[in-house]
Amino acid sequence: MRPSDLELLAVPGTPALHGTLLLTAVTTPDLGGNTYRSSLWRAAPDGGAARQWTHGERDTDPAISPDGRWVAFLRADGDKPQLHVMPADGGDARRLTELPLGAGAPVWAPDSRRVAFTARVPEAGRYGTPDEDGEVLEPGAEAPRRITRYDYRLDNVGFLRDRPRRLFVVDVTDPGEPEPLTDDQADVSDPAWLPDGSAVLVVAPREWGAAGTEESDLYLVPAEGGEPVLAVRSAGSAAKPSVTADGTILFYGQEYTWPHVVARNPGLWSAELPADGEPAKPRRLTDAESVYCMADVPPAPFRDEVLVTVLNRGAIELRAVPRDADRAPLDGLGRLLGDRGAVRSFTVHGERIAAVVARPDSSGDVVLLDGPDQLVLTDFSKPVREKGIRPVEELTATAPDGYPVHGWLVLPEGDGPHPVLLVVHGGPFAAYDWGLFDEAQVYAAAGYAVVMGNPRGSAGYGESHGQAIVHGLGTVDVDDVLALLDAALERDDLDDSRVGVMGGSYGGFMTTWLAAHHGSRFRAAWSERAVNAWDSFTGSSDIGWFFTEAYVGADPVVQRERSPLTYARQIRIPFAVVHSEHDWRCPVEQAQRLFVELKRNGTEVEMLLFPGEGHELSRSGKPRHRVQRFDAILDWWSRHLA
Repeated sequence: MRPSDLELLAVPGTPALHGTLLLTAVTTPDLGGNTYRSSLWRAAPDGGAARQWTHGERDTDPAISPDGRWVAFLRADGDKPQLHVMPADGGDARRLTELPLGAGAPVWAPDSRRVAFTARVPEAGRYGTPDEDGEVLEPGAEAPRRITRYDYRLDNVGFLRDRPRRLFVVDVTDPGEPEPLTDDQADVSDPAWLPDGSAVLVVAPREWGAAGTEESDLYLVPAEGGEPVLAVRSAGSAAKPSVTADGTILFYGQEYTWPHVVARNPGLWSAELPADGEPAKPRRLTDAESVYCMADVPPAPFRDEVLVTVLNRGAIELRAVPRDADRAPLDGLGRLLGDRGAVRSFTVHGERIAAVVARPDSSGDVVLLDGPDQLVLTDFSKPVREKGIRPVEELTATAPDGYPVHGWLVLPEGDGPHPVLLVVHGGPFAAYDWGLFDEAQVYAAAGYAVVMGNPRGSAGYGESHGQAIVHGLGTVDVDDVLALLDAALERDDLDDSRVGVMGGSYGGFMTTWLAAHHGSRFRAAWSERAVNAWDSFTGSSDIGWFFTEAYVGADPVVQRERSPLTYARQIRIPFAVVHSEHDWRCPVEQAQRLFVELKRNGTEVEMLLFPGEGHELSRSGKPRHRVQRFDAILDWWSRHLA
């Protein structure tokens, strides 16, 4: 796989299923247009060939009405995504919204007539909307923003308080101009209808935004308008609710007390609809230590169980949770899909389940579970495989304290000995998984062996595994990645004299730390979108106001001890500082401070800045920038690992 093969990556979104109608949105990079193209594809449950079903520039988020007659979806043809609807048996799509910042994913009401969605509503005079005098101002001419809260902006989104996300309901038979059902005091998300269609359940910040923390709860909003009512007070956070036919609320939640909010496993929770005006008390169905629920799609009732996806040692598995479970451990949940794969999303209709499953040689295909039968209905990654996908081998190691470490090795073609790249993921409470990883494939195709793993601090190996580096970044996590590297270097086909280290975000933190403390192990380093200094990160990052204290603590002395920048003078190997100019998660000042310190020290250092990009450049940045980033990486390693 070469950098320019990026546009061959076809990524399916959450499927929609009703009877024989099975749809998914497939997104691919378009290098020529420097954008992304998406269209709805129809898979054939009988095993026939999948075919393109819509032909807009960017069609996403299909949802089929409960009666099977209509398909709602988002279409963005050179503009913001707007809600559209079309007959399920084909025909022209009707546009239902024309909102200045676009609409969110549609959620059908039980009556198949109304659709709920959320949308950001800008203050007058901002984001291209007319001010009180009817004038449309350039961004630099807008009025100043008055900020009184910590959570006033978000990477890859922008400022929040002057464009709150509000709930809308539109009647597809008589759409008119949709009006928001919630006020501008709280960002709401994840709408779910009650079975009788009288209200919509949403996630909102604690105390309807007044608490100013990362905690969130579930609220009921009357479908015809009215004051929101607290329905469920979570044990910390809530996400992606669904409501069963008998009125049971299911949702994902993390259990914590403020500000101890990091490295907590999301679990499946259940609550009854409040009947006496008091919020319901939720019950956790899955074990907090062993079960990490992926909160990508709402939990789905299926027979007498609830289907969820669970991250387990790099696999993302479709698991079944008994409805009457009480903190059930992982081994008490039946596994339906996901062995050496990654179930990205799923949906249920009747007795059938449609899922999107990624594997080491696939960025995702639609799989249908129909009774005992498991049918793979698409082959969206065939063009990439035809270019050549290198196999992925599991790798295990033992850290100096005896702790087991899990990861993978991707080898290039040939007998070697091959130069080696140690690649560290971000997060840190995240994980590499069994899905196709474009970066590892590009590096292996260029002749590098890629070592990557999930050290302590990662997700999917038990909550205690993730908690192991809270107030201990740069300790046992370093031991673990070096243990994996050592295990790989025991092979005769790897060259232990030509090793580089690289990573982004927390992986960038680790790269800078490793270069400073273990520089003799590496020829060079590539540190990307990194956290290098906790003191400035606390105020400059969109999450710094809680993340720093949660992971490092509030003591300035400890923050300095845990900051790679403190040890920059120890870095003597060639070093690349890579950042995006609009990164608000790990702001560009983190790169600039490190670059200046290394220049002063006489270290061979280069800084590469990407204009117009945020923290997610490597995953969803402009396609040409993604290719240029790959080209720069391969150029760097060709100069230092030759």
